[in-house]
Amino acid sequence: MFTGLVQSLATVKDIIPEGPGVRLVISDSMIALRSAVGDSIAISGCCLTVVSVDDESLTFEAGPETLVRTTLGDLSPGDRVNLETSLKMGDELGGHLVTGHIDAVGTIDARQDDAEWSTFWVRVPDDLMRQMASKGSVAVDGVSLTLVDVEDQRFSVALIPHTLHVTTLGSRQVGDRVNLETDVLAKYVQRQLEWARR
Repeated sequence: MFTGLVQSLATVKDIIPEGPGVRLVISDSMIALRSAVGDSIAISGCCLTVVSVDDESLTFEAGPETLVRTTLGDLSPGDRVNLETSLKMGDELGGHLVTGHIDAVGTIDARQDDAEWSTFWVRVPDDLMRQMASKGSVAVDGVSLTLVDVEDQRFSVALIPHTLHVTTLGSRQVGDRVNLETDVLAKYVQRQLEWARR
């Protein structure tokens, strides 16, 4: 589990083809020094397992399903990614509960900048909108955000200067793809309602 509070803006060092997937090497000495093989780390919201680590970088394996269903398949060496290590029992929950399981890839539909602040509109697959409500939570590229307005096929989020500066969201532009994870409680509510209608 994660909180959606990004701990580091890291750099993709290498992407190495491996069978049907890839080995993804991320350069980040701060996270690497406190990580071990087997740890779960969210990379732009997608939970992957550390398979190798040294003083400066972490290596992960990403299979074809992950590459197709998330933006990790779009990455190239030099790209930036958001990193967050997993929660430990007793840690403070500052964002919201995030599983690291990407529900869908959305598209930045509009970006409205006001000085150092921004409002993003994100276009989402129809079936995901049932799990969103104004003032609810959503993770965009692993960043815990509050939903502002929710329409039939898109939602808006308001981004403070700090978030724009320390995460990949600051560089996102209209047309860019982003990983999305809806609130885990909303998933369970939707599932219960579906069963109740049977």
